[in-house]
Amino acid sequence: MEEKEISRAVISRLPIYYRYLGQLYDENVERVSSKELSTIMRSSASQIRQDLNCFGGFGQQGYGYNVKYLYEEIGKILGLDKKHNLVLIGAGNLGQALANYVNFERRGFIIRGIFDKNPKLYGQLVRNIEIRPYDEMKSFVLSNDIDIAVLTIPKESAVTVADELVNCGIKAIWNFAHVDLNVPEGIVVENVHLSESLMKLSYDLNSQGNKH
Repeated sequence: MEEKEISRAVISRLPIYYRYLGQLYDENVERVSSKELSTIMRSSASQIRQDLNCFGGFGQQGYGYNVKYLYEEIGKILGLDKKHNLVLIGAGNLGQALANYVNFERRGFIIRGIFDKNPKLYGQLVRNIEIRPYDEMKSFVLSNDIDIAVLTIPKESAVTVADELVNCGIKAIWNFAHVDLNVPEGIVVENVHLSESLMKLSYDLNSQGNKH
């Protein structure tokens, strides 16, 4: 049977469902209705039902959703039931902050190596991971089953580095450089522009100010 294509809007909401369901699970909540979930998430019950129906529904009329089951199933859809090995390219402030974020590991994202071109950083440890010379990246990726690379480097070098990573067999890139990457088909890229999020916040703040 041909798989139904899921919209990016629905996919973008799955991590939000996962986060809130995780909170309910930690609080030992056994079941939740779409209405209750919508109140917690400040969404609509119909939106939640439509989104979850894209993957088979999961709920029972008159019962709602089993929190543990739904939490685990959304985790599987997101690929969180698997371990992902990462390398981080760029050990500046942002790179080290990401490497220190322990929640990634809890979700199955394991940073195996950190690389930089600054000799002053070589040998330093970030959460017991040694910062290595960038020249060692290729051999490390090839010998450690790395599938995701995180880029926290200047935009001037991001395109070249991305090409080198693809040639090493990297299948996905989480890109924090201020440039959108164009990669071959079959390579997954998530471009993260932190300033865009701040600009959205600025717009909302400005809109609030205009109401007064």
